Amino acid sequence: MAENQAGIKVNCFVVGMVQTNFYFLYREGSSETIVFDPADLGGRLCDELEKRGLTVKAIFLTHAHFDHIMGLEEMKERTGAPVYACIHEKRLCESPRLNESVSIGRPCTVSVDHWVDDGDEVECAGIRLRTIFTPGHTEGSCAYYIEDGHILISGDTLFQSSIGRSDLPTGDQDTLFKSIRTRLYTLPDDTTVFSGHGDETTIAYEKKHNWFVRA
Repeated sequence: MAENQAGIKVNCFVVGMVQTNFYFLYREGSSETIVFDPADLGGRLCDELEKRGLTVKAIFLTHAHFDHIMGLEEMKERTGAPVYACIHEKRLCESPRLNESVSIGRPCTVSVDHWVDDGDEVECAGIRLRTIFTPGHTEGSCAYYIEDGHILISGDTLFQSSIGRSDLPTGDQDTLFKSIRTRLYTLPDDTTVFSGHGDETTIAYEKKHNWFVRA
């Protein structure tokens, strides 16, 4: 669990066949949480959140690949929480072929309640976040930045000392590099990056050590 001076707690469960990070964030002392990328086992994730006395107020997607959405519909049905996703990811949300769920034998789509675009802000559970459009991993990938705490939920765009793949449907490597350089590396150096897979990192560390992308 990570905590910061803003009193926002960042927690993670690793779930699914490719070890995807499911994040849940809440203000210290609050029972309301926002969650990101319910990768699988939506019911069990809800059980764990309820054990902690937390109520899901919103579900955010960084992108719609199967390993980030398999638990979403069950969680949405169980909690009634609205789903937010980037408008440019609409095709993947609606296509089991593009989101690769067909390839693993579990075709699924995503029902989105609120489409967001670059720069759009949402406030929920006492947390305000800003959408950053980061195409490249998919055509509609996005990250979510919480200025109060310098927190970035980066999805599969930026990892610790690595980057997301760009060889799946709608991915593009040059676009991915541009998204990181012009949209993520411009954030404050002390921003903590919580990626879709693997360990957390910071913008400063990646600018200095990530040899895939140079600022």
